[in-house]
Amino acid sequence: MQKKPASQSRKPVQKRPAYSIEAVDNALQLLQLLRDGGALRLKDAAEELGVAPSTAHRLLAMLVYRGFAVQDENRRYVPGPAVGVGPAGLSWTRLLRSLAQPHMELLSAQLNETVNLMVRVGTKVRFLATVEGDNVLRVGDRQGTVMPANRTSGGKAMLAELEPPMIEQLFRSHNAEIGGDTIPDTEYPAFSRELEAIRNNGFAANFEGTEEGVSALGIALHNRHGTVVGALSVATPATRFRRVFDDGLVAALRETCRQLEIDIAANPAEPD
Repeated sequence: MQKKPASQSRKPVQKRPAYSIEAVDNALQLLQLLRDGGALRLKDAAEELGVAPSTAHRLLAMLVYRGFAVQDENRRYVPGPAVGVGPAGLSWTRLLRSLAQPHMELLSAQLNETVNLMVRVGTKVRFLATVEGDNVLRVGDRQGTVMPANRTSGGKAMLAELEPPMIEQLFRSHNAEIGGDTIPDTEYPAFSRELEAIRNNGFAANFEGTEEGVSALGIALHNRHGTVVGALSVATPATRFRRVFDDGLVAALRETCRQLEIDIAANPAEPD
């Protein structure tokens, strides 16, 4: 086969603009690092850009402020909802969703209510999948939605399994303040007590915390090492929640999570 001339086979190299703005270029480089690497520490960001850590921190703070990054409990920066892709560092979310789908369909058919699968990234949760019930009055599809973890039932169930210092770092740090996720001092004691109750009960509830007229119950999902990898929740109209709860909601959701965790543990590419 005849080879193309080098001028035809090579992609043209992008030229740097004559009047580039260094701060903008650095911010865009950080976005690329987050997109391609999935997680980024402040020290590594500074080294990649060749700037002082204080400069890298200011740039990352702006990305957090605009929703392009969030900071997790390990002080890593990961892509935020404004990036428009799945949660960073969670390349297995498609696998998790495919494993969860049949279990969610069975549970939704059993309860005739809406079932959601979500994962947590920092102070947020992202809904990966939804299976709706058949009731005329029902909670709609939330797939792709991003919400505060401390307000959703599944988010609270996942947060409850973190150590208290990590939770405080997530919601009372400077980065939480920049991103608008700070829990005020007046509300934090009640939030801590709620998480303690969730640890004891093994499930979390949300009574119109994210949407008027909607209540939900959530339970965290684990891999075979006991690490939280996501959560399932059942969402109902608030007017119907008590009846569904009394009819065995907790037991049904627990059994579904147990069965799904068996599938997660049996999969060779399980999330870790």
